[in-house]
Amino acid sequence: MTADRMPRRQYEKQLLELQAELVKMQEWVKAEGRRLVVVFEGRDAAGKGGTIKRVSEYLNPRVARIVALPAPTERERTQWYFQRYVEHLPAAGHIALFDRSWYNRAGVERVMGFCTPDEYTRFLHQCPIFERLLVEDGILLRKYWFSVSDKEQERRFRDRLEDPLRRWKLSEMDLESITRWEEYSRAKDEMMVHTHIAEAPWHEVESEDKRRARINMISHLLSSVPYQDVKQSELKIPERPKSTGYRRPARHVDMRVPDVTGAEKRD
Repeated sequence: MTADRMPRRQYEKQLLELQAELVKMQEWVKAEGRRLVVVFEGRDAAGKGGTIKRVSEYLNPRVARIVALPAPTERERTQWYFQRYVEHLPAAGHIALFDRSWYNRAGVERVMGFCTPDEYTRFLHQCPIFERLLVEDGILLRKYWFSVSDKEQERRFRDRLEDPLRRWKLSEMDLESITRWEEYSRAKDEMMVHTHIAEAPWHEVESEDKRRARINMISHLLSSVPYQDVKQSELKIPERPKSTGYRRPARHVDMRVPDVTGAEKRD
């Protein structure tokens, strides 16, 4: 792990400030009817999931949605490759956070042999066209690549393996990526050559220190979106009307969730 890890107190302070700005950005997206797509890519255990959690933590899930698609179905495998991603693109006033995206074809599918050479070549040709179409249609597209060293990746894998709460994050395919480090590196380099375009450039996030990675990524996202403060309508909590004689019916004991906290029971 990097020796100069960002201090927790500094991290939490900066994160909260940035999350407050993310809420402002969300309100601007909603008010202006904009569409924002943020793509999170990188090696396994590079810190994408944790960053997405911090980005979405205080956002309205009806406005900002996390898109994390499972392996394609048999039917989806026969569709145009980008088709199943298109239906998850945001409508006006919404945000889509892609926890991995159409770039699966340039990474895991390429390295693990889940696509043919022709399918891979077609992807490299079509992807820039696809993304230019999104941007031309008014979508704000931001692409982030989370970069981590082989030693730090392996350390995080070991932490997950020993942690029963995070063990589910580790799969056999994740572990195999250790033995295919250079293959993934070559695939990433080739992908960048073809898909780092002016209309939708890649932004690399150094994620050896997860805290710094989250702060840097969120800060960059906010700086790249031309959001402004949106005036909120004034809300006032009304006075509670006087009782009209309603009495709450007796509650059945067997309907109550057992109190396992030891706290005093309340009506």
